[in-house]
Amino acid sequence: MAYVATRGGERAIEQSERLYRAQMGRINVARVAEIEAALPALVDRVMGEASLYAPDLAALALAQSGGDLYEALLLLRAWRTTQPRLQIAEVVAPDAGFTHRRISAAFKDIPGGQILGPTLDYAHRLLATEVLEDQPYQPAEVEPSAKPAPATHPSLAEWQRAQGLVTAPEAAPVPRDEIPDLTREPLLFPAKRAHTLQSLARADTGGTLALGYSAMRGYGNSHPTVNELRLSEVEVMVAHPDGRRFSAGRVKTSQAEVVTTKGKGELRLGFTATLGWNEVKCISAATLDLNAPGAEKNSPVEEEFFLYHTEPVESSGFCIHFKLPHYVTFQSSLDNLRAAKSAKAEQAQPTDKEEETA
Repeated sequence: MAYVATRGGERAIEQSERLYRAQMGRINVARVAEIEAALPALVDRVMGEASLYAPDLAALALAQSGGDLYEALLLLRAWRTTQPRLQIAEVVAPDAGFTHRRISAAFKDIPGGQILGPTLDYAHRLLATEVLEDQPYQPAEVEPSAKPAPATHPSLAEWQRAQGLVTAPEAAPVPRDEIPDLTREPLLFPAKRAHTLQSLARADTGGTLALGYSAMRGYGNSHPTVNELRLSEVEVMVAHPDGRRFSAGRVKTSQAEVVTTKGKGELRLGFTATLGWNEVKCISAATLDLNAPGAEKNSPVEEEFFLYHTEPVESSGFCIHFKLPHYVTFQSSLDNLRAAKSAKAEQAQPTDKEEETA
């Protein structure tokens, strides 16, 4: 949509875009590679919310948008729609990935053990200001363990199910061709379970955090405990036309499972998984999933509410569309306001009969 009333017309619009590009400077493959290497958490967030695992393209979108996350998401999602779908990967079991980090706040000892992995949870938050004085920050080398951790770890929920602590039924297998796809069909309510998980997987991190926090602070019907948090790399297994199975590569994934007591000897589970490593998004989104079934109507944690309002491209697009011309509707509102003020002023003026009496 062009700003037709903007002085200068299309040329002004073109020059404004050139000015924006000029402020960012030249973009080349080295700059994209530097962003990908230096900002892995940001790249992971963009990939997850764009539903496209492509670190180089996510870094390019960040470079091209000047770091505007919502613009980068729009770029990446738009590019995604132009690509053909060649295959549907096989289902990935939660415990099948190469585990980098796996912790539980519910139990001290869990099958397979707790793996801290890469984290800043226990670090001092000190800004390395010496870098600005041309003193490079060099982290200490990691000391390898005498005994390496296992590559894979069992599912904690399956262990709980075997003990009778979790009574959730096993998920029924769905044929690959019948798996619903939120990117190709609308979100309707009551939402399918697959649509709920897909929406949370690509939901806005800040939005899920805000609403998840509201659930933790009192709008939900329970306080969550992290049953299991896992960062891993999983093999993307696909079938060759000749029938052979092969790995198309590895992708980083995050998954979080939170629990709360539901009744006598029973736990209720909330779950979220996404592309890339994004712990805060998975924990807050799993909290929304946990609380949604018992949420009151119009509650921030009601499923319809949070699935609609954590969609990053649609919500940001609706917000920034107010920058576009609204001259006609606004002038109409002003006309109504002027007419109301005029009518009120006329009612306040004394009539001829009132003047004679005075």
